[in-house]
Amino acid sequence: MDSGGCPPPEPPPTLSAEATSAFAEGISLVLSRWTALQMAVDGGWAGNDSRQKSDQFAPFILSWFVQSKAPLYIDELEETLDDYLLSSFNTEADDGSVEEVAEQLMIMHEDCLQGNYEAIENLRRTNAGKNSVLQSRQVPNDDESGDESLDDEEEAMDMAVDEPSPKPDAMDKQRPKQSIDEDGWSVVGPRRGRGRKSN
Repeated sequence: MDSGGCPPPEPPPTLSAEATSAFAEGISLVLSRWTALQMAVDGGWAGNDSRQKSDQFAPFILSWFVQSKAPLYIDELEETLDDYLLSSFNTEADDGSVEEVAEQLMIMHEDCLQGNYEAIENLRRTNAGKNSVLQSRQVPNDDESGDESLDDEEEAMDMAVDEPSPKPDAMDKQRPKQSIDEDGWSVVGPRRGRGRKSN
């Protein structure tokens, strides 16, 4: 008897043991480079168990891929990543990184199904000695008075991205000279030639 409908969707292909192992490593490498996640972990946004929740994220994602009986869709993965960030770290990543991470993981999964581990090998090579938090680091506050405390952590951080750190001699030359005006306030010149140039 023909039901007249479409056949049920086929389950997604399964990863071999070698591919599963490589994909698990790839997931961990991608997560280790995800700045929003690493900032949440380093900032302790999930409380004292932030590191533990981060360590559980990769196996959680892997199980989403390998235990699914239905076809895998990127929008569902995005929702899963977003939900985990929100529920575990009280964090919403509105910078487009959830979509980027989901796309990278979907492509990596497809590659692993075909036995192609090149993307994972590239991540392994480029990840040696690097960390996403090093690429987005806190710029030191020039105000040394310490009299005022900032309530909002975001106000306390200025982020610099991918700037090489100058040598100590160069830092001395680049650091603006401070002078004290008649009211006792420190006057600081513009940083690294930004802003108006004095005549």
